[in-house]
Amino acid sequence: MDKQLTFSLISDELAKAKTSKKEFLERIEKLIPWSEWIGIIKPCYYKGEHGNKPYELELMLRIFVLQNLYDLSDMKVMNEIIDSRAFSEFCGVDSPNQIPDGDTSADSEIYS
Repeated sequence: MDKQLTFSLISDELAKAKTSKKEFLERIEKLIPWSEWIGIIKPCYYKGEHGNKPYELELMLRIFVLQNLYDLSDMKVMNEIIDSRAFSEFCGVDSPNQIPDGDTSADSEIYS
């Protein structure tokens, strides 16, 4: 009798799979000095004193990088982060609730 795979076992297997996209983003991860970039941008980043609380600067910066690397619109990058394990791991998200909707662009968050 074959043992049925559980969803968590399948997702662990998928997480370990190496793809060209994952490998490319791992190289980008090592190349970009994230803490340095965040330190430069943070003083200018919207602090949320009025209106909605802003998304984390690092998340928005990572989305901005993905948009530019893959030439994606705001809506397309949101969908790709949800659909692509490589993109979601690069952004450090594990739920669609953590991702800005397509109307919250990385450009407008960083430069507000």
